[in-house]
Amino acid sequence: RAFLFVPGDDRRKIEKGAASGVDSAIMDCEDGVAASRKAEARVTIASALTDAANGALDFGRTEKLVRVNAFNTGMTADDLAAVLPASPDGIVLPKVESADDLQRIDELMRLSVRAPLNGETAGDDARPSIALIAIIESARGIMNLREIAACAESIPRLQALVFGAEDFAGDLGAIRTPAGHEIAYGRAALVVSAKAYGLQAVDMVYLKLDDADGLSAESRTARELGYTGKMAIHPKQIAPIQAAFTPTTAEIAAALRLIDAFDGYQAEGKGAFQLDGKMVDMPIIRAARAVMASARAAGLIDS
Repeated sequence: RAFLFVPGDDRRKIEKGAASGVDSAIMDCEDGVAASRKAEARVTIASALTDAANGALDFGRTEKLVRVNAFNTGMTADDLAAVLPASPDGIVLPKVESADDLQRIDELMRLSVRAPLNGETAGDDARPSIALIAIIESARGIMNLREIAACAESIPRLQALVFGAEDFAGDLGAIRTPAGHEIAYGRAALVVSAKAYGLQAVDMVYLKLDDADGLSAESRTARELGYTGKMAIHPKQIAPIQAAFTPTTAEIAAALRLIDAFDGYQAEGKGAFQLDGKMVDMPIIRAARAVMASARAAGLIDS
């Protein structure tokens, strides 16, 4: 649901992120770190990951991700070499514009592993344990979404696509508006492409730190579009995002009622049926099952 960016060169902020209860903490080597402190960020992140592995730093259920620098910086390989031996849960690659970018980082990740990482070893062709998340934030990236998302079929570690609205708008030369019509096409295209290939879709950051209502509204819209989570840039944004992407008690109860009714009609050999004056068929049942899957992921139900 919520992915929190944390500056990778600040151990104190990493510790705060670990204790925040966020679903995923993204320790950053890229935009959140000054150019002069990239090396410091690598060392700090690797140390935090090592401490997490030996129990000295408790992340709880929070997923430990690292955003590396984009390929055009020339720093990606050094970032990976520094953090992969410390066993992150996943790598976030910014400024992805083509399938070649994902194939290139997947190859680097496989070849950079010098010791077993969460069960993954160098050159391992089995399903890797270290995830890959791609940020799409340019006009070219949006135009190439189909081939980027299709990489899920050949790169098992690819799990999600992220929409980077601010860089996308800048690349277009667009003017950002509260309505967001200038980024609407890219935002919709990303979620469609991600879902077509079984990937999670993660929504853009919300820059207004003191506007919880606006953040909640934008998060609800993202969920309505089919997004499964949203990026956060401050711990105060975690709760509104998680609330928006967590099914309510009423939604869970309604989904259970639909599924129970469907199972009953199926047992009688019936397909579509009426419930509360509305026709119910498979698309409605799939939506109900998606609600239940979200509830399980949030720890609201056991099965």
